[in-house]
Amino acid sequence: MNKKSGLCVLVATLSLGLSAPALADDLTVEFADSAWTGDRIPDGQHCKKFGGSGATPPLKISGIPAEANAIVVEFNDRSFQKLSYDGGHGKIGFMIEPGKGEAMLPAVPGGTDAMPDGVWLEKKNRATGAWYSDGYLPPCSGGQGNTYEAEVFAVIKDGDDYDEIAEGEIRLGRY
Repeated sequence: MNKKSGLCVLVATLSLGLSAPALADDLTVEFADSAWTGDRIPDGQHCKKFGGSGATPPLKISGIPAEANAIVVEFNDRSFQKLSYDGGHGKIGFMIEPGKGEAMLPAVPGGTDAMPDGVWLEKKNRATGAWYSDGYLPPCSGGQGNTYEAEVFAVIKDGDDYDEIAEGEIRLGRY
């Protein structure tokens, strides 16, 4: 379906008084490391191109629906259009225990596709040229003040597929 036909379906759905399908926006996403504040990216947590050895921030996720068995996190640079959506800086999945309602996600190193146990690389970053890196690309604007965010999805994973059932987001900071 293209954007125009999707919009027509949405308008038709709303005009008929039906609710449009949407994810629950009920995940609470918090940093599990006090070095991360959401203001500035912590020292050293940027890409190798600019002398860093960054990793994803450890996160505490709560409000997870009982049926979710994994969390998928999309990392984006909101200031750079090509990497501003759909995990432009990488998309990482974390298996969780269903029914707990919360999970602690560990830090995952940038620049590699080797993942810890219970973690998988759903999609590597889309950077090219001198910014190219395997796996997650830590903030890599060279200190130009770009804004980095993470979109977080509670999912039901079945094999290589998953269905998103809840979402949240967190501002990682500026670099």
